[in-house]
Amino acid sequence: MPLEFWLLFAPACFAINIYPGPNNILALGNGARFGFGHAFRAALGRLPAFAVMIGLVAVGLGVVLSASETFFTALKWIGAAYLVWLGVKMLRAPVDMSALTAIGRREPVSRLAGREFFVAATNPKAIVTFTAFFPQFLVPGGDYVWQISLMGAAFIVFEAIAIALYAYGGSRVGALAGTANRMRWVNRISGGALVAAGVVLALARRPQPV
Repeated sequence: MPLEFWLLFAPACFAINIYPGPNNILALGNGARFGFGHAFRAALGRLPAFAVMIGLVAVGLGVVLSASETFFTALKWIGAAYLVWLGVKMLRAPVDMSALTAIGRREPVSRLAGREFFVAATNPKAIVTFTAFFPQFLVPGGDYVWQISLMGAAFIVFEAIAIALYAYGGSRVGALAGTANRMRWVNRISGGALVAAGVVLALARRPQPV
């Protein structure tokens, strides 16, 4: 891909990565509750889901999701229900300030990473975004699969940067919260945002063919 394509693709792609979607909200909340390192490692669990989606787009299966009302709707409702469940769980989570320093009392990274993976995998808008976004930067006549793969690799790198920013931001929120009462508000805001994200996902319409 020519340099001018990358100069257009990189900022546009990073804008998508940094958007406060469900996964980034989850990383923010985990950062506030468990600290940067724990939240960052957990949030890496979303990357395999995105990598699989990018692979599907590379072989053209993203078109199936865009065209299939049944598939899109089923995946949408599963993802929406899971986000609402996570949000309610966070709203009701007990506040334990020692979780920020006592590693043994934190939720295991593997469990949090599994949530990150499931949230990413059940969000059909992600693969539809890849299907609609990546082709805008394809060089006509080039190797389609190779170009998608390069853009996908760049997306994963930008996603890791976004993860670090949200996990760090959450950890700073947790540090500034200071008291159990303030941390309850952090949980309420994060949980409420996840519930809202679930509702938005449930109301999402299938993209119409152009």
